[in-house]
Amino acid sequence: MQPHMIDSNWTSPSASSANETPLCYSISSPPYNYTSTLASAYFSAVFSGLGLSSNLFALVVLLRALSLRCAARSASRPGSRPPRSSRSSFLIFLCGLVFTDFMGLMVTGSIVVSFHATQFNWRRLDPHCHFCNFMGTSMVFYGLCPLLLGAAMAVERFMGINRPFSRSGNMSRRRACLMVALVWLFAGTVALLPQAGVGSYHIQYPGSWCFLRISAELGRDLTFCLVFSLVGLLSLATSFLLNTVSVVTLLRVCCGPDAVQRRRDHEVEMMVQLIFIMLIASVCWCPLLPSAAHMKVSALAESSALASAQEVAEALGRGVSLLHMEASDKTLQAKIHYCPHGRISEPQ
Repeated sequence: MQPHMIDSNWTSPSASSANETPLCYSISSPPYNYTSTLASAYFSAVFSGLGLSSNLFALVVLLRALSLRCAARSASRPGSRPPRSSRSSFLIFLCGLVFTDFMGLMVTGSIVVSFHATQFNWRRLDPHCHFCNFMGTSMVFYGLCPLLLGAAMAVERFMGINRPFSRSGNMSRRRACLMVALVWLFAGTVALLPQAGVGSYHIQYPGSWCFLRISAELGRDLTFCLVFSLVGLLSLATSFLLNTVSVVTLLRVCCGPDAVQRRRDHEVEMMVQLIFIMLIASVCWCPLLPSAAHMKVSALAESSALASAQEVAEALGRGVSLLHMEASDKTLQAKIHYCPHGRISEPQ
């Protein structure tokens, strides 16, 4: 019996899988050549603390105002006029926006501050990309929620100002809570697309955060980046268009020749707050979303143009091959009809 020979080049499946680079580190892998200073840690900690404290203060004020309106509505007499439901629904949207911003700063800011304070090696801490996927999901979710909530608030104010006497213009508190929940659900669905195989999250320089791959040119990463960009741009465009129409209508009603005598201070206040929210969202996201969408559309156009050029080249190649075959057939027929006397026989 001959001894069993072992191939020296053979590796076990577990060893080969252990040597594979995880997806979140496939583009770039930490540690980076980056020297963190004490100022960067203080900078991120101070700004995160300011954002958390201001959002917490705003949330407390909004919840108190909402509870006072609910108490006034329940204590109103049967014959008296109850408080306006538009103000209550707007406060619910504001509470959802402030709470979402607070949670986003707390989740993502704690990770960034921890990185600058401890300088942990992300790949050693998270070898299977679970933590990176969590932060990428949080970045996309808490990034889309303010944009979508701003668009929902713009729709609510547009209906309340331009159609004040319609049933859809007077949004109830329950419907406002339902819309906030639907916005969270939609943003969470988009953020969880990489878990379904559409796109992926990658570690970003200097190794303190994870996000989607903006520079993707083909494949599912391009699809995911395009979905994220188009959802954000559509939300900003909806907010800008509806808020502009609402402001023009409000100015015509309050200051025009056919101005209504009844007070509209609360509507002006809500529109001013909504304009500020739209401006802040535009300043934060406009440098990223249009450039990312333009890159993805250009990549799709280049890939389609390249595919069309390849198809044309293949069609030309097939045509040249057919012409070459026809020429070869004619040459062969001429050789068959060639006579020994040195001339071609006449066709019968």
